[in-house]
Amino acid sequence: MPKLILCRHGQSEWNAQNLFTGWADVALSEQGYNEARISGEKLLKQQIEIDVVYTSLLTRAIETTYLLLKHSHQLWIPVYKSWRLNERHYGGLQGKNKDEAREEFGEEQVHIWRRSYDTRPPEADEKLRETYLNDRRYAMLDRRIMPVSESLKDTLDRVIPFWIDHISTSLLNHQTTLVSAHGNSLRALIKYLEDIPDDEISELEIKTGAPLIYELDESLKVIEKYYL
Repeated sequence: MPKLILCRHGQSEWNAQNLFTGWADVALSEQGYNEARISGEKLLKQQIEIDVVYTSLLTRAIETTYLLLKHSHQLWIPVYKSWRLNERHYGGLQGKNKDEAREEFGEEQVHIWRRSYDTRPPEADEKLRETYLNDRRYAMLDRRIMPVSESLKDTLDRVIPFWIDHISTSLLNHQTTLVSAHGNSLRALIKYLEDIPDDEISELEIKTGAPLIYELDESLKVIEKYYL
């Protein structure tokens, strides 16, 4: 079977400022650009030929995708974007400094919001929700399912239909597939792929801007995984 390549976007400007980002649309930092460039060069060196790419509607993932393809000399590869691969919606935490949030809500509560499987952060206010509803990129999204806060479980619930309808189909058609997305949308996908228990998923860390390669069998079960 072809390879599945998962890549968390490089460091963003808000990552560098230690802010909760979620659906906020921020660009890559200089470090993030370099991470994505180096990863593209690794793909080129390993002669990994990509057939199709899936990414989110957020700039930092799209920029990472572009740099991966540019520096692996594969800019012509088809790229499909979906809100279902967006980062987890951090609700009322978006834009808050993580250290300040710990001072306000307590270390334990913030850890639960960040790392637990099924606990949502406080909801975003209606003004933020309306901002997203009026954003052209979400024009196709039924306003009744526009999130105001998400747990990792919520994120998994929207990612897996995209896996079933698109990503797995590409793999079953023997296409080497790149998914360029975010820490939590990829954590959700990895949880599903590896059947990681709910109480163990909090321990999973994904490197930024580093291709994670999955070798799969004919039934899309994981044979091997490794970072380039």
